[in-house]
Amino acid sequence: MSSIRPSITRRLVLGALTSAALLATAPAMAEGQLVDVRIINRDNGKILPMYPFKGDLWVAGEPGARYAVQLHNETRGRLLNVVSVDGVNVVSGETAAFEQTGYVLDSWQRYDVAGWRKSSKEIAAFEFTRAPRSYAARTDRPDDVGVIGVAVFREKQPSWREREEERRSERDTYERSAPASKSGAIPKSGSTGKSFQFDNNGPVEQELGTGHGDRERDRVGKTEFERRSTRPDEIIRIRYDSYDNLVDMGVIPTYRGRPRDPSAFPAQRPRWVPDPR
Repeated sequence: MSSIRPSITRRLVLGALTSAALLATAPAMAEGQLVDVRIINRDNGKILPMYPFKGDLWVAGEPGARYAVQLHNETRGRLLNVVSVDGVNVVSGETAAFEQTGYVLDSWQRYDVAGWRKSSKEIAAFEFTRAPRSYAARTDRPDDVGVIGVAVFREKQPSWREREEERRSERDTYERSAPASKSGAIPKSGSTGKSFQFDNNGPVEQELGTGHGDRERDRVGKTEFERRSTRPDEIIRIRYDSYDNLVDMGVIPTYRGRPRDPSAFPAQRPRWVPDPR
């Protein structure tokens, strides 16, 4: 499967913002062994805090805000990242599956996936919107609204025999064509109902989805990539919804109606006479 590789000219300045946006109450990224994933509010440059809850990581989206899924390759080799939003492949528009196209990142490369890919030069920006106005719902696929996924694949390395043949080829007086990759061309773009979350009092209707926003310039190129396995080496899943829904579900803990920062030594607070209520 041929895949899309981010252009070197692509702006990758968002990585400089990470240290300023870390929150003590929640991790700022999904720390995978191969790829780290952050969700960035592009309108204010902040990294959205992630809240662990019942085995999932959650972020609270702001309606109308543009966002990006920032990927950082933490390995010494190339990785293919098949990215889905609301159950839809962000490059091809197909209902997401492991064998589809994605973004290839070089060793230690960081790249922000900021929209639905419309061509090698253009995207339609990701933006948080009402669930019925999400791209998935508007294309009759509302059942998986509210989830961002990254399936990560390692690259197949050449065998000893293949490496020896390559060395021999370099010593020849002529160039031989390299074997064709098993990867093919980028796939062409190809239920009804509502999504629900659950809190202690019953189902909470999903409020946010990801819309098909304004067109933006975003250049990428094509590259060949042969996967080491047909199964992902790593899968990262991040769920999202409105702040109010996450509070109602208990995902975001509250203290007197506001988020509470836990203290490592709560009994060591200053002992002064408190004001009357």
